[in-house]
Amino acid sequence: MASWSAFATDEPRLADGIRLLLQQYGPGFGYLATVRADGGPRVHPVCPVITDEGLFCFVVDSPKRRDLERDGRYALHSFPPEESDDEAYLAGRARPVSDPAQVARIARVGRAAPQVDWRLFEFDVDVAMLTRRGPGGLVQPGEGAGRPAVQVWLDARPAHGGDAAGVPDQRPARRGGRHGFDTRRTAA
Repeated sequence: MASWSAFATDEPRLADGIRLLLQQYGPGFGYLATVRADGGPRVHPVCPVITDEGLFCFVVDSPKRRDLERDGRYALHSFPPEESDDEAYLAGRARPVSDPAQVARIARVGRAAPQVDWRLFEFDVDVAMLTRRGPGGLVQPGEGAGRPAVQVWLDARPAHGGDAAGVPDQRPARRGGRHGFDTRRTAA
């Protein structure tokens, strides 16, 4: 998995577009999907914090925190804008942040209340997607007949082997291009 910072360095315009959608109402706001113990999905509203250090989220003692502690897989989706149907999507793995200095820095930036029982997680990025439909859900002129503009980035990590915890990679083999998709063109 790539850190948010590595992803943003690799695809700065895509990262900026995703950041703008996640922070469109001021502080970050989106929907976090986690994996329940029975394998089913769980979805919660959250306030992600994006800094130069990475993508983070403060998670209070809750089922979603237990999901992330047990199985770090996540998906994060932006809240829909009022003027369009644009959307941002990220997926990867979350891991707890244990460095007290980093936790303190991110707590200041995210204005996290110190008296709350929260834990800070950093979200690595395996998949990033930005879909632009324009005002009222319409595609902008020149973007194709009724098709949204979609940009997709996939982590360039080899599709074989495992992650740091030794979990085998379950992703399909990549086809073409550095990330398997040309992020400079709209999807067909």
